[in-house]
This record gives sequence, structure tokens and C-alpha cells, in this order.
Amino acid sequence: MSGRGKLLGGVRQASVCVDKPGMVMGHEGKEVERDLYKGQVIGVFTSGGDSQGMNAAVRAVVRMGLYVGCKVYFIKEGYQGMCDGGDNFIEANWVSVSGILHKGGTVIGSARCKEFRDRAGKLKAAKNLIKYGITNLVVIGGDGSLTGAHLFRQMWPNLLGDLVKSEDISAEDKAAHSHLNIVGMVGSIDNDFCGTDMTIGTDSALHRILEAVDAIAATAYSHQRCFILEVMGRHCGYLALIAGLTSEADYVFIPESPPPENWQKELCDNLTSARETGQRLNVIIVSEGAIDQEGNPITPDMVKQVVVKETGMDTRVTVLGHVQRGGAPSAFDRVLGARMGAEAVLACMEATPETEPCVISLAGNHAVRVPLMQCVQKTQAVTKAMADRNWAAACELRGKSFMRNLETYNKLMNMKPPDTTDE
Repeated sequence: MSGRGKLLGGVRQASVCVDKPGMVMGHEGKEVERDLYKGQVIGVFTSGGDSQGMNAAVRAVVRMGLYVGCKVYFIKEGYQGMCDGGDNFIEANWVSVSGILHKGGTVIGSARCKEFRDRAGKLKAAKNLIKYGITNLVVIGGDGSLTGAHLFRQMWPNLLGDLVKSEDISAEDKAAHSHLNIVGMVGSIDNDFCGTDMTIGTDSALHRILEAVDAIAATAYSHQRCFILEVMGRHCGYLALIAGLTSEADYVFIPESPPPENWQKELCDNLTSARETGQRLNVIIVSEGAIDQEGNPITPDMVKQVVVKETGMDTRVTVLGHVQRGGAPSAFDRVLGARMGAEAVLACMEATPETEPCVISLAGNHAVRVPLMQCVQKTQAVTKAMADRNWAAACELRGKSFMRNLETYNKLMNMKPPDTTDE
């Protein structure tokens, strides 16, 4: 990015997307003046479960922040590091984020933090942020981490008041750090956050799954076996659905769209029919959150018992587990993290005390800003729809992409070979 380039108006306002209330288009493709926000301070941290591509997002936040003149701090170990302070706050420089793009997980660490849920923990976190002059936070995590940041921002004025009373900070400190800006990015392999077409880490996890399916298919073909694979997705079946669609799986179990009441018969009929046409192997994908129409869990072992009992097929179970989170991020996740991280810095810099905390999302291959709580509430609505067994609503709330993929898989699964017998 050239230091001579300037954005018209000094990159003050992004354009509002009329078709989608609350959504604001990002500044991708526009030039930004170097050192435009000199003197501002940003803190970046990763929280909750790790996902491939988080490091790309961290790198982009640091380098874009430095480009526009900000001081940027790593906050190591997520909210726990924010509460503990000390060595968990490290000023980042250009070299700090060299050589991390290809690494999985998060190089600045992540941790669950019960302490931050209490007011006492939030007071410690606020005191540490003020110590380093941080009034802009970039949060990379799941909906729980983002919701926690939103609540923290709401409590910020009262927390500063308490810190002044306890003489942990001065009245001048309070005035200089009167409001906290929050911008989030969703790092989650499950693609379980409503408001973005794709979350950071999902594409890489799918690569891990398909590598495993392709490897298993070879041995399954050799021995005419049926393999049942459990993939991650406690509350969202995206990984299982896309894995099923792209691996020619014979059956897929996901929480948003439970199988019919007679799924045992339907499954075994499908497997038997496939073998009768000469197919030497069968693959069944089970999301770890799979349930039946009554909301009861469907596990890989349950499916195996049904298949063995009704068909007699040699059947094996493979649980992929945390291997799905591991390995180098895909090119897509590296680009996605980079794009979102750069946009997050600009969103922080443009925020005012009246600006709602936002999430940097992907919509139609555009980086956009969406109100954080709007996304969280929609994600929670999916959970409620599933609890109410309103499966159609749950799928619809997941978004058009989820619906289209589900419809495509169902059509392809239900297709039968043409009848070639002579009439």
C-alpha cells in the first residue's frame, strides 16, 4: 500500500448497504492515508476455540494498525491475559507478525476465562487496558467471546467510575479513556455464526475432513466397508453437510435438519441399493451435534449398530476430533483473515461513542460491517428454533448458502440410476 495514497475525505465514513439493514460496506479497494490515525492505540486478542487463519487476522490488524499510525498491543491468552496483565500485554511491531501466516491455531494464545465473567475480573481488565492506553479492541473469537466484549463495552463507564473511586486510576485517566470501541471477527471452524457467509477457519477444517474421507475411501473400497465419520459441529451441521456434499457421502446427519422418523430403514435401504448397483464402499457423515426429530442425540455408534444389524456390512467408525482444527490454514482462510483484519482496524478508527460494536463479515465476497448483537441474536434464534423443533426455521436462519447446499445434497442423494432394462 503506497504511503502517498489518500482516501477521499480521510476514510471517515463507509457506505450503508440499503438492502440489508445495519450492514455497512467496508473500505476494500480504497486507498488509506499513511499515519492517518497517529496516536491511537489498539489491542488485539484471540479468544475461545482456535481456528486456522486467526494468525492471518492478527497479522493484518498489526500491520494495518501500524500503517495508519497506531500503537498495537498483543493481548496474550485472550480474556485471561487481559485480566492478568503484566507480560500478557506486548507491543507489536512489523517483525512481530512475520512468518505466522502459515501457522494454524493462534500464536498469541487463547484461554477460557471464568474470572472475566464477574465484575471483579472486568475491573482488572479495564485497569490493564487503561495502563497501556488501549481504547480500541479487536476481538477474534466465537459468539461467546464477542458477546462478552459487547457487555464489557456497555459496562465500561461504570467500571471506570469504580476504578476512580478505588484510586486505581485518576480522573484524568477516566476522561482520556471515556469510551471503548469494539470490533469483532469470527474465528470458528463450524461456520456457526449468523451474519457472515464464512467464518475464519471453516475452509481449512473442510480440507482436513476431505483429506480424511479420501484416505478412508481407499481402504473402504479395498475391503467393501462402510465407514462412519464423526465431524465437529456441536450446534451447527455446516461441516458435515459440505463434507457430505463434496465426498459423495451416502447419508449425512446434521442438527438443523434431523432425519425422518424411519431414518434407520431409509439409511439401510440407501446402503443396500448402492451395493446392488456395484458400489464397493459407503460413507456416512455424522455431525457431533446430530439429533433425531425428538431432539435425541444420534451418535456414530448408534448408526453403526443399525447398519450392522440390518445389512451385515463390515462397518467402522472414525472420529476426526481436533485434527480438524490443526494444520496450516488454506489459501482462502489466509486471505479471509487478512481482509477482515485490515477492515477491523479501519472500523475501530472510525467508531464514535454512539457507534454500535460491529463484526467484520463476508457478504457476497465483500468485507462488510454488521452490528455485533444483531448477529448474536440471530445465532441465538437458530438455537431457539432447534429447541422448538422448528427445523425449517433453523435452516432458513442459517442463511441462503446453507439452504442451497442442503437442497443440493438432498436432490443428489435421492437420485437413482436410470433404469436401463429393455421394456
